[in-house]
Amino acid sequence: MDGYTRILAGAAASGRRLTRDELRSRRELGEQAAEAGHSLRALVVRHLAATREAWPPTADGSLLHAVEQAIDAFAEGYERAQRLAVRQEEAARREFIDDLLSGRSDLGRLAARSERFGLRLSGSHAVAVAGDPAAYDETGFVLRRVEQDVFARFGDRHILITTKDGRLVCIAPGNQDEILSFFAARAHAATKGSQVAVGRSHAGPGGVVHSYEEALNALDLAERIHLHTPVLRARDLLVFPVLTRDRAAMTDLVHTVLSPLQAARSGPGPLLDTLSAYFDAGCVAAEAARQLGLSVRALTYRLARIHRLTGSDPTDPIHRYTLQTAVIGARLLDWPGSDLQRGGT
Repeated sequence: MDGYTRILAGAAASGRRLTRDELRSRRELGEQAAEAGHSLRALVVRHLAATREAWPPTADGSLLHAVEQAIDAFAEGYERAQRLAVRQEEAARREFIDDLLSGRSDLGRLAARSERFGLRLSGSHAVAVAGDPAAYDETGFVLRRVEQDVFARFGDRHILITTKDGRLVCIAPGNQDEILSFFAARAHAATKGSQVAVGRSHAGPGGVVHSYEEALNALDLAERIHLHTPVLRARDLLVFPVLTRDRAAMTDLVHTVLSPLQAARSGPGPLLDTLSAYFDAGCVAAEAARQLGLSVRALTYRLARIHRLTGSDPTDPIHRYTLQTAVIGARLLDWPGSDLQRGGT
């Protein structure tokens, strides 16, 4: 309030507007008030009360212009300081998130900074990732909607919802799987059907980036093998890295088991799709036929054709595992789209 009534007295005496220096002083005081944590509403009320007390009996309407200028300049400075504080907070939050999910920052410093943003990195955490790359940002409607839904259901519970590289990310305590399941459902709906991947729970500051990378790997794997499950869990996909660890052995299996399908009149594609649908349907012929748009009789004919070409019967439990593993390998190696050679080259 310093100098406010003096400014009013000067304006009332001459009918003048505020000078440039007077406006600058009000803006500076507005900034200081914001930095000190005062309420803008309370400050405006105090200005109006001081105006009423200092109002000269002979003042004309020009004094109202001075009041308007003074309060407007004060509020402008206040809002400027608030915007700066918000930008600084957003920058600090973004820096923390990037450091946390990159795995390149000092873990001790990360743990010390984490509570400011609602996390306690001494425990275990799991991470869920949703959406397409570069599709969403920190200020977008989709993020706010999902965040509001999750917090309305669970409170903060040491949850952090943010974006990274355009994807929605949820970090939650590792022993509260219901949070990530709820996030996955909301994010899948809000992103119009994008897949959501959930990493496993891991302990400590490094556990967050480990779980995050597992979720990203699950999304990448789903794209490579055309897996369309809405929610992917890294723990359910652990067999795939095992299968691809020995590329030479997997290449040999695909060639040995599936290359006879290339003798089919339409090439190996339709028969490979038939095997994929059959195994994805739990070896239920009627469900696989429905997925492929075929009659059960046509599907049964295709399975018999596969048996004749490969010597392996998809309906026989003894042969089924070898065929299914070869089909998974074909997806991972992009066969028959790629020209694989034995020996893993």
